Amino acid sequence: MPDTATRPTATRSTAIRPLVWEEKWTLDKIVASVEDPQHQKIRLLQLAQNEYGFLRDEHMRYLADSIGTSYTDLYGIATFYAQFNLHPPGRHHISVCVGTGCHVKGSKGLMQKLQEILGIKEDETTRDHRFSMKSVRCLGCCGLAPLINIDKETFGRVKPTHLEGILEKFE
Repeated sequence: MPDTATRPTATRSTAIRPLVWEEKWTLDKIVASVEDPQHQKIRLLQLAQNEYGFLRDEHMRYLADSIGTSYTDLYGIATFYAQFNLHPPGRHHISVCVGTGCHVKGSKGLMQKLQEILGIKEDETTRDHRFSMKSVRCLGCCGLAPLINIDKETFGRVKPTHLEGILEKFE
């Protein structure tokens, strides 16, 4: 496969775009739907991500202002929990298990081969938005190590030579 990488910048956004009124209205509805948003920040971010597919800086800044907290508070939560995306995800989500069992059985080699095939690094998305890739601590299938998960499908006892064939199943 050709090199289709999109390398994120340190700011994670290519351009800052002011929010349009529809976005503000939607974010206000999200804030209003959370009983105590100051103490349910994770839920607030989950709802925003469900609406937009990822968390834009501008959305987090608006939410922070709306609930009386700092942007860095919400950003810290969004970067701590693996469930949050700070850039648009691909159509297919690849998770490479790097837990102890998978690590011992060669998950590092799987990650390196995926990076080579897709032309992206961990936590990046291919330019065509076909794939996003991240590592996860454990997928709970240690007997199948090493393994990857694409969307909701798990592939066990994967060797680097299997990866191109697996990826071909996902358009």
